[in-house]
Amino acid sequence: MYEKLKALYEKYRATVIYLVFGVLTTVVNYAVYLPLYNFVGLPASVCNGIAWVAAVAFAYVTNKLFVFESKSWGDGVFGELLRFVGSRVASGAVETVSLLLTVDILGWNGNIMKLLLAVFVIVFNYVLSKFFVFKK
Repeated sequence: MYEKLKALYEKYRATVIYLVFGVLTTVVNYAVYLPLYNFVGLPASVCNGIAWVAAVAFAYVTNKLFVFESKSWGDGVFGELLRFVGSRVASGAVETVSLLLTVDILGWNGNIMKLLLAVFVIVFNYVLSKFFVFKK
């Protein structure tokens, strides 16, 4: 049984670790978003933009080092960073526009919408990171 679990982990190691750091990135995002939205009273779309910057910085470092084990710290790091930020701009824009429409315009609950959108963002970012940013 242990050997089967170990083999499964090895096969899906990057995915498992990505999910762990995806959750931690979401925690960073929420740690910035929730106080700004609930206590400062900024619009959800503005709070999301600020939280996005913090989460992307955290995600780049953890994805590079632990998930995809990218070793490019020299000449290749700039292109990798641009691809990473570019892919996150795409998912961040979808999330921010969705919050603008559903929360700021339609008046839906910003906490619930942020949570629902997090699922989409994690999956979308994984696909982009695996096949576009940190490709082997």
